[in-house]
Amino acid sequence: MKVTVKSDLEKALKLCKSAFLSAAGFSMLINFLMITPSIYMLQVYDRVVSTGNKSTLIMLTLIVLGLFITLAALEWVRSQILVRISTRLETLLNQRLFQVAFKQALLSGGQRATTQPLDDLTGLRQFLTGNGLFAFFDAPWMPIYLALLFMFHPLYGWFSVVTAIILCLVAFATEKVTTKTLSEANNTSIATRSMLNKNLRNAEVIESMGMLENIRRRWMSGAVKVLDLQAVASSRAGVLTSLSKFIRMSSQSLILGLGAYLVIEREISPGLMIAGSILMGRALAPIDLMIGTWKGFISARGQYERLNTILLQIPADNERMQLPDPKGSIQLENAVVVPPGAKVPALKGLNVTIDAGDIVGIVGPSGAGKSTLARAVLGIWPTANGAIRMDGAEVFQWDREHLGSFIGYLPQDIELFEGTISENIARFGEINPEKVVEAAKMADVHELILQLPEGYDTVIGASGGSLSGGQRQRIGLARALYGSPVLVVLDEPNSNLDEQGESALGEALVQLKQKKTTVLIITHRNAALAKADKLLILKEGALVAYGPKEHVVAYLQQQSAGTVTKLNKT
Repeated sequence: MKVTVKSDLEKALKLCKSAFLSAAGFSMLINFLMITPSIYMLQVYDRVVSTGNKSTLIMLTLIVLGLFITLAALEWVRSQILVRISTRLETLLNQRLFQVAFKQALLSGGQRATTQPLDDLTGLRQFLTGNGLFAFFDAPWMPIYLALLFMFHPLYGWFSVVTAIILCLVAFATEKVTTKTLSEANNTSIATRSMLNKNLRNAEVIESMGMLENIRRRWMSGAVKVLDLQAVASSRAGVLTSLSKFIRMSSQSLILGLGAYLVIEREISPGLMIAGSILMGRALAPIDLMIGTWKGFISARGQYERLNTILLQIPADNERMQLPDPKGSIQLENAVVVPPGAKVPALKGLNVTIDAGDIVGIVGPSGAGKSTLARAVLGIWPTANGAIRMDGAEVFQWDREHLGSFIGYLPQDIELFEGTISENIARFGEINPEKVVEAAKMADVHELILQLPEGYDTVIGASGGSLSGGQRQRIGLARALYGSPVLVVLDEPNSNLDEQGESALGEALVQLKQKKTTVLIITHRNAALAKADKLLILKEGALVAYGPKEHVVAYLQQQSAGTVTKLNKT
């Protein structure tokens, strides 16, 4: 028996089922009251006009006004129910989709960083509160209106049925000629907007090297394609919408002509002639509304499908039992890591044990897999084979919130976040002033921060504002050292540091050694490696050498001497 897995979106909609049923119930009452204008016209023509009874006219008018007030109140309540549904969907799914967007960016190495899932949820929520959804609530009551028209006269009924069929065919044609084009336009728009966002984050590079025109031209090609596709879809939909309007308006007039003929033949009363025209207009209104809001429906359907797909592709993290606080030992067991989007492993079967408190320098040529090793140890990128463990447990078995407080990470590309310096150092958690200052002093950035106009309360942007690259790197280092972590991973920590910064980094490593903190340093500079206990050398993703620094250096010297001897003999 095949088990169908439901996405979080489907589960959320199921939770809102009772609210949708309530909206459907109100729609039933609303559609019953929609018959009021037809009945009113029927009574006015057949009872008031023929008899000239003014008191009957007044009473009928008062009753109709009361029913119209009730109708307006019911429509308001229905709209409020749909607003509550959309709000509840947002509440149920926004955190989950935030995690999905984050994990999508994480697993793609930042290549697919986008807020599209959250944008899709907003678009779907807006559709639920718009007029388009009302057509789907009202459409099931169309057969009742048609049945009433048959009661008025069979010709009224058949005329309305034929008109409804023609309008349904127009709606079906609208679906066929616009869906594929609009879907392609939406996908192209998403890709183009994502590319533009990434380009804008590199505005300095674009401006400095005169790349703006080329980037703009590339963006325009996508934007023009979107406009062309939307123009084609709108043109096709416009023709069909005009056809629908022509059919609807013509049918309204023709049914009056049909009614006049039936009155002349004395088969119906003048009141039924007017009432039938009004009732047919109400019966066909949902179809007309569907055609008018078809573009929004297509967009909402695409958003629903994208959300369903991504929620199934990226399931929610299971709650994990909290393990004891980590000590910082790391074991790589035949670890194979393939970077997101790549096909070739960047790490090939590494077997390494790093004891708690070790300071390990990781070196190797560009493309050797050093940064990949850092991301794998931190649990950012999963292993394709083998395992990476911390204190004996695979890194993915740890609760990330718990483990994260014991880890410090300084990436190669420093990313600071919108907020104050103290918030950045404290990782946007509860600010402990003593720990913030302690981390800043370890990174030798305390005095620098005090010289800023607002000190630790200075607000900085994602790019670091007016801070230099070295200052940003030292604040990033303070963030990595905050809270006395047991594992610190430093990827090119001295790439932007001056001599004073290099000295501060060395002092920080000494203090980390005293605290028995495990440190992984990826660097090409010997100054940072001077504090290392062990060296790990990678080449093309494979382990060349690992062990105490003196032994590895001696091994490399022997290898180098052997190569020279071999060359001399040759």
